[in-house]
Amino acid sequence: MSDTTTVQVNRVYIKATPQAVWDAITKPEWTQKYGYTGLADYDLKRGGKHRTKPTQEFIDSGFTSDLLDGEVLEVDPPRKLVVTWKLQMDPSLVAEPYTTVTYDIEQTQTAGTRLTVTHDVTGAPNHAALVSGQHEDVNAGPGENAGGGWAWILSDLKSVLETGKGIAA
Repeated sequence: MSDTTTVQVNRVYIKATPQAVWDAITKPEWTQKYGYTGLADYDLKRGGKHRTKPTQEFIDSGFTSDLLDGEVLEVDPPRKLVVTWKLQMDPSLVAEPYTTVTYDIEQTQTAGTRLTVTHDVTGAPNHAALVSGQHEDVNAGPGENAGGGWAWILSDLKSVLETGKGIAA
């Protein structure tokens, strides 16, 4: 029996509007600024496709096809987005089933916007390990080698929205 966690929940509070958080998740001009970068491309309707295309830095490193892809399952801007999700950058990840990511975006009374990312990685242990940050290399820079997982991505997203700069800047 595996000890793999099948549902991972990450939450961050951001001093930004729900619309700004929504845009940062769904628009390429934002997604290229934080986390592992990449150019988000969403068809924001139920059954629509989404993908993250490589930035020039990825292309220069040899990643020329989509970095991840999936289908939009639910869309309620700027409150909720549910998608299937699979990283396409490694054969061990491609072999696994699609996972499901839910973004819940809520305005709070005193703490800005609460972003909760719930990632159901059932049946996808390689994805589970990667997005949980189990591969983080403390000797490498923050988030390098896809090691920081959702914690890295959300911390960087928060920094970009609040200060205009990523945490590694």
